[in-house]
Amino acid sequence: MPTSLAMILGQVDEAPPTKAIRDLQDRMVAARLGVAGALFTALRAKHSPTAQHCLRVAVRCSVFGRAIGLTPQQLDHLEVAALLHDVGKIGVPDYVLTKPGALNDKESECMGLHCFHGLEILSTCTNVREVLEIVSGAFLRYDGKGQQPPIISGDDLPLGARVLAIADAYDAMTTEHVYRAAMPRERALSELFENAGSQFDPELVREFAKFSSQTEAEINNVASERWQQQSRPKIVNMLWSLNGAEHTAAGHFSADWLFQQRLLDAMYDGVIFVDANRNVAVWNRGAERLSGISRQSVLEKSWTCAILDLRDVEGNALREAQCPVEHVIQTGVQTLRRVTITRNRTDRVSVDMHIFPVTDQQHRCYGATILLHDVSSETTLEKRVQNLHEKATTDPLTGVSNRAEFDRVLAEMVDGSQRDAKPFSIVICDVDRFKQVNDVYGHQAGDDVLINFANQLRQYAREGDLVARYGGEEFVMLWPHCDNATAARRAEEIRFELSRTPQPMLNQKCVTSSFGVTEIQLGDTPETILRRADRALYQAKDTGRNRVVQIGAGLLPESNEQAKGWLAWLQPRTPDCLLERALSANVPMNVLVEKIKGFISDHGAEIITIEENYVVLGLDGVASERMRRMADRPLAVTLELRLEELARDGQNRTGAGTRTIIRVAIRPKRARDRRRSSDDQAMQILASLRSYLIAQDYFESTT
Repeated sequence: MPTSLAMILGQVDEAPPTKAIRDLQDRMVAARLGVAGALFTALRAKHSPTAQHCLRVAVRCSVFGRAIGLTPQQLDHLEVAALLHDVGKIGVPDYVLTKPGALNDKESECMGLHCFHGLEILSTCTNVREVLEIVSGAFLRYDGKGQQPPIISGDDLPLGARVLAIADAYDAMTTEHVYRAAMPRERALSELFENAGSQFDPELVREFAKFSSQTEAEINNVASERWQQQSRPKIVNMLWSLNGAEHTAAGHFSADWLFQQRLLDAMYDGVIFVDANRNVAVWNRGAERLSGISRQSVLEKSWTCAILDLRDVEGNALREAQCPVEHVIQTGVQTLRRVTITRNRTDRVSVDMHIFPVTDQQHRCYGATILLHDVSSETTLEKRVQNLHEKATTDPLTGVSNRAEFDRVLAEMVDGSQRDAKPFSIVICDVDRFKQVNDVYGHQAGDDVLINFANQLRQYAREGDLVARYGGEEFVMLWPHCDNATAARRAEEIRFELSRTPQPMLNQKCVTSSFGVTEIQLGDTPETILRRADRALYQAKDTGRNRVVQIGAGLLPESNEQAKGWLAWLQPRTPDCLLERALSANVPMNVLVEKIKGFISDHGAEIITIEENYVVLGLDGVASERMRRMADRPLAVTLELRLEELARDGQNRTGAGTRTIIRVAIRPKRARDRRRSSDDQAMQILASLRSYLIAQDYFESTT
């Protein structure tokens, strides 16, 4: 038992209890509350952390009360009051109870009413004055500040209330929350002493400090013995018997019935019961608040969807044939769906409508209970999150994605393509001579041209494509599952359509545009593919504008020679060399040099050494924001290329039969600078170089 009790009093307040712990809680609570255990169960269903807090406080009050000499009857009253001192939180909205930060003024006022809700519930369930006085007094300051006359302060406050106030505050300070760390025991005691004489009874604080030196195991053992072994069910149940009897004479209500009514009326959620004859039998205060309809106007009336003006999330009215209440009564199967209802005949309120059948052991249906949970704040939050996401990812002028969203999606697509070998193309485009448009027609006209251009790009986009404004008059598009040739053809369609579309703000004149197109290649990074596309756009501008230029080889099919590439790992390499490889390109050396220029430009490489047929390039390892650890950052390397032109059999006069051998060596810039990912980085550089040169692995013949 001590071990199980210790599990109940776990320090993480928000952690939901297991079934075994819940069963043990039920037995312990039943021993102290008797028939009123339903109140604790309802509190736990509403907000489990509050119920766990009440149980811990009650255990501590029980042991501390014995330590200061309370009588068994006084302990009974104190334990019951402690278990239910926060029962009024049943009437507090969920969004206030579960808010992980500080409450605003309105929320604090709402939370502060829980003590009055609790007293209202308890006063209808019991006429034991001592229990009610302990609960009400526990929320009062020892010095009487903040009270309206008549003021009760000092030792005039019930002893049990003063004990409960200290135990309540101590548990709140020393319990671990997901949003707030627990105070150490010494600091919590220091807080109690600091407020002794003002908020707390100073003498009891001194006694509590002595008592608090007991371990949790000792406290749990003492409480376990009293609660489980010294239980007095009849005496406990007498606390909840109005007028001294469990059931009153004819013409009066039973305590069980009063419990049910007080619970229903204290619940913030709406509760409606529709009987088997489809008549409304229960309509609690929560339903009145949500709908603006009084219970007197609907009780004993026939249930219809029109009472609440039920509509689906799209705003379509539910027909009677679609009535979920009728469906549950007929099938006996519960349902949960989000709908909207009308409040005060004008406002629409989003609610989660949970309907479940009320049946007996023979499965006879007596009607259906409807729970209405207000989710308008959640719906508003969802809309706000969506709006914030759109603001964070959308260009405010054109309505397409912005640069940040493009960078994010590009990185994801590059990673996915390098992993799964799936092609995609990137297209950069802009409006030709856009500065002249601004100078001649004004910036407002320029903005309209950009908006029209963006709309045209979106019209040609397919599902899964991304259109983004890259900056100024430049736009960029990501087209998944699209190769170079297809991307160039699609870009040409857009270019042609724009060139013949009159612009209203330019006196119906047309504008032209230029496009740079490229496809993902092996070894590409987001930076290299973007630079390659930008280089293609520059070529389109440099060769006359109003055209589409594509560059790059795309994802090349693996050749038989390249498939043997793993054999290169068996070849010896010089010390401090990350990778040595020989490649073969089926073009003359002068053509290959132009491709090397593109590699240098797109990789931002530095030319360190250049001789007749030999070049050394420097590639700096620039880390992206995602690579925070030094070990993950790219290594600064040198790339050595030695070119050798070979003639094939049958070479013609134009050199069409010539091929070029490229001997590649990749080394760290700094000697002995090696990282776990350096070999992978070298292979990525080699793959990228192979793609730029459209080269294959070369194996020298040994015959």
